[in-house]
Amino acid sequence: MLTGHCAESIDPKQQTVSGISLEGQQFEFSYDRLLIATGSSAIMPDLPGFDLPGVMALKNLEDGRKIKNLLRTNTVKKAVIIGMGYIALEMCESLAALNVAVDMIKPNPVFLPWLQPSMAQAVREEIESKGVGIYAGQAVERIEKTGDGFQVLSPGLTLSADMVLVGIGITPNSQIAENAGLELGVKNSIAVDHGLQTSKKNIYAAGDCADAYHVVTGGKAWIPLALRANRAGWAVADNVCGKDVYLEGVAGTSVFRVFDFEVARTGLNLAEAEEFGFEPVENMIESRSKAHAHPGNTAIWVNMIGDKKSGRLLGAQMVGKEGAAHRINGPAVALHGRMTVEQYCQADLAYAPPFGPTWDPSLTAANQLLKKL
Repeated sequence: MLTGHCAESIDPKQQTVSGISLEGQQFEFSYDRLLIATGSSAIMPDLPGFDLPGVMALKNLEDGRKIKNLLRTNTVKKAVIIGMGYIALEMCESLAALNVAVDMIKPNPVFLPWLQPSMAQAVREEIESKGVGIYAGQAVERIEKTGDGFQVLSPGLTLSADMVLVGIGITPNSQIAENAGLELGVKNSIAVDHGLQTSKKNIYAAGDCADAYHVVTGGKAWIPLALRANRAGWAVADNVCGKDVYLEGVAGTSVFRVFDFEVARTGLNLAEAEEFGFEPVENMIESRSKAHAHPGNTAIWVNMIGDKKSGRLLGAQMVGKEGAAHRINGPAVALHGRMTVEQYCQADLAYAPPFGPTWDPSLTAANQLLKKL
């Protein structure tokens, strides 16, 4: 276990890894099997001001410590978050809970573009109701230091802040693999097979740096999420020790919470299904999180997509204040099983009034989608 050692290059022919230690000493190790698990890095635009102290990303524990230290040692009353993805929205909620005013800004004019539009609008209205400013369609050109704070500037808009968080996404750390001649996949992630082996014999890759197969499309995808990273690490451990493990792939199942809303998805949305050559049909329903007569029930929206030609379930999205996060797992399992919408309609899902209507919202969505198919 060698901390303080930076691996700089891989020689697949000689099966060696070389680099340098913090003390400046060169090293070289030989290997029988090699795992590349270099993860990913937060994207920081190469624009003026993004390197200023107090302009931060949140990717790892050390980033979190820096943010907490800034909040503890400085008077932070206003924050600007650049980006509106999962991390950005979760940070928005966290900062608002600390009584920090928040503005969010990004160049894409569509808020949560992967989410069904009316569902995305409901989430946006929830965020804005908490006093958060949403500025979609505004490209940040630079950040300037002003006294104790900052100004985030885009054409026709200037936002003032005491701190700036950058949450515009991540990129795979695949440079060392590319330099070694390994094949790269989607978005420059390291291409691996179902056993996590790269294009070079005896070299494996797992985690956010590597791609995966998508169980709906059958093609490659880069969807860096925690469960896949953990599962891939387990699989590589088995494979390098001689036990063959085959990973089918991912469905892109994910969930996040922002204020009172749970937002979940699995599989493909309508645009993605069309892009991959399906003949998609979608249907949207509004149901309840509990039995209609049960106290405390709230609305839950389900958008479900199926293929007109095969009848196969292609994806689902759920939004609600209760029950969306775990309900998405039903359609996710159906995607792994390559079930049709009609088959999912017959799934024997649990019912009790405190947990949902007699017809689970995902079953109601499937029944209505089946009519359209």
